[in-house]
Amino acid sequence: MKHLAYVFALLLPGIVACGQSTKSNQPPEPLGFEEYDPVSTLKVPEHKLTRSKYPFIDVHNHQWDMDKANLTGLLAQMDSLNMGIMVNLSGRGWGSVQEGTQFFDKSLANAAKSAPKRLALFTNLNFDEVGRKGWTEDAVKLLEEDVKKGARGLKIFKNLGLNTKDESGQRIRVDDPRLDPIWAKCGELGVPVLIHTADPKSFWDPMDRYNERWLELKLHGGRKRAANDPVPWEQLIAEQHNVFRKHPKTTFIAAHMGWYPNDLIKLDSLMTVFPNMNVEIGAVIAELGRQPRASRKFFEKYQDRILFGKDSWVPSEYATYFRVLETDDEYFPYHKKYHAFWRMYGMGLPDPILKKVYYKNALRLIPGLDKSQFPE
Repeated sequence: MKHLAYVFALLLPGIVACGQSTKSNQPPEPLGFEEYDPVSTLKVPEHKLTRSKYPFIDVHNHQWDMDKANLTGLLAQMDSLNMGIMVNLSGRGWGSVQEGTQFFDKSLANAAKSAPKRLALFTNLNFDEVGRKGWTEDAVKLLEEDVKKGARGLKIFKNLGLNTKDESGQRIRVDDPRLDPIWAKCGELGVPVLIHTADPKSFWDPMDRYNERWLELKLHGGRKRAANDPVPWEQLIAEQHNVFRKHPKTTFIAAHMGWYPNDLIKLDSLMTVFPNMNVEIGAVIAELGRQPRASRKFFEKYQDRILFGKDSWVPSEYATYFRVLETDDEYFPYHKKYHAFWRMYGMGLPDPILKKVYYKNALRLIPGLDKSQFPE
């Protein structure tokens, strides 16, 4: 008995310590998907670019205060990125026709005073009064006047097709025949239409564990749509394609690669069917960066019809675009986890293609841009 007591006395500290160790080393609570953000241990060459190799034209930007802002700071930021020309697609901003005209005129004057060769504007149309007698004629006239003043093209916001209604309260289809004279006039004037229709298809899909945009939809609840809100995604896209089909003499630039950057086979077929369809890469570099070999082949095939665009004006985010387009880097993070929880890979585009994407295609498709600041 004494022997057992002696053995127990020897083991007791260890037992207590073991119990304390078990308590202090309890595994942490499982991380949620939102919190999990591991740092890669992969050791590979890195080329973290902050400037593009060649000066570039951003054909998809929005500056909502160009009518009154001091543009000195904006130009300095453009210089830091090696951006030669910025195209402000919000030429008329939001509001009535009269308010839009004031904004457009003041923005043109401010740009002309600050940097006429570096800042370009597209005009916009307000579709709220479609159905009013004479609306179509007025819209065409306004378009002509703005182009004469200096608008380089027409930007169509995504509200067309989604939530814009005519005078009778009906949804205005993207391919509404009352808009045909507008598309035709753009072709006649030789100005492109940069058109944004719908959003990523995932916004229409069930918000479940299979949806790649689950985190984005959780953080930005207003982006989730029901399957038929306002119509199926496929119908909206088909309406856009009907416009391309009906107006072969008009140059169209599909914003966000027409929402097919994750299906380049389908986009390839569309580019074949619609020779007047061009695309820009705003807000879809994450899709291109996860399929670098397929993306490079697509860029090689359609090198004359792809333009550089970014969309939101966050200068630090351009680095991801430069890195995907220019380098052969592997497995590097995107700048917004809720857009892409996967890693990026560089396409390593050759210089001739890079120049076309960065500036040559834009110079060819958008009239009136200054070519002197870009290499041959």
